Amino acid sequence: MEVLIGIGIFVCVALVGWALAELKGRYDTYQNSPEEDEVDQRLADQLARDGYDEKNIKDIIKTISTTGFSAV
Repeated sequence: MEVLIGIGIFVCVALVGWALAELKGRYDTYQNSPEEDEVDQRLADQLARDGYDEKNIKDIIKTISTTGFSAV
């Protein structure tokens, strides 16, 4: 009987912790400062200048080997 009480207490504590984490994620949102936005913009500009372009899944499938390797 004591084991069941212990498991019940553990489940209750886990549910309360999970609920607190969910509430914190919903109501305590992070806002970038203007300095962070400026740094992000400078990095994006530098990547664009260097010729970086973000690929989508179709581009990735064209460039990778999806057939695997032969063991023989």
